[in-house]
Amino acid sequence: MIKIKTLEEIELMRESALIVSKTLGMLASEVKPGVTTLQLDSMAETFIRDHGGVPGFLGLYDFPNSLCMSPNAQVVHGIPNDTPLVEGDIISIDCGVLKNGFYGDHAYTFEVGEVNAETKKLLQVTKESLYVGIREFKVGNRVGDVGYAIQQYTESHGYGVVRELVGHGLGREMHEDPEMPNYGKRGRGKKFVEGMVVAIEPMINLGTRRIKQLKDGWTILTADNKPSAHFEHDVAIIDGKPEILSTFAYIYEALGIESDEEAEFRQKALVL
Repeated sequence: MIKIKTLEEIELMRESALIVSKTLGMLASEVKPGVTTLQLDSMAETFIRDHGGVPGFLGLYDFPNSLCMSPNAQVVHGIPNDTPLVEGDIISIDCGVLKNGFYGDHAYTFEVGEVNAETKKLLQVTKESLYVGIREFKVGNRVGDVGYAIQQYTESHGYGVVRELVGHGLGREMHEDPEMPNYGKRGRGKKFVEGMVVAIEPMINLGTRRIKQLKDGWTILTADNKPSAHFEHDVAIIDGKPEILSTFAYIYEALGIESDEEAEFRQKALVL
């Protein structure tokens, strides 16, 4: 059952989402060769608590850490460890925060030093597909419209769209209705209405769409061991249109990147 949020609840969710955004922004300048994912996880937990939040993933379904850290061929749900990142890696960092009774949850795939052109393009197209999908999240459209848009955009570049893992509704629970696949058919699935909040998160593979799971019960890998990219935003429907509650602006500020990609999805400018 879809849980509709009031404007007041959406603003509380924006607050949670922005703590995630700031956490990812803090981590952006720390992601470099030699650092371990366990070190980054520890930094994130401290940062989240210092900003009045609680790590949303820590203990959720018995997950052992505050961040899902998934390098290279890992798609999602990687467990932080003591292995240092190396030049040319990519790493998806997925972060959740609970504050004021509501969750924020979003993700960004970072480059570690210089990344090869083929992988860099995968990241670019996957991030672009996130906004292609967000444009379809509006009153009157359906779940299939978002999935179709993401699927068409990424498959047109020859990439594999993961089927077994999906985006989701978000609110007082980390995972609410509806499920938000990154594939689908136009006009199918649940209809979008005012006050819905979802996490849209393309998980796109350089090669096959097929995946496998490690024996740790968490880590998901591509079946062909080629790289995978993952980007995620929290989005509400306000006045019939998509409004992004999270932001990559703190990441871009840390990395010296200029972008206006989020501007069309904000009714008022984000103040950093």
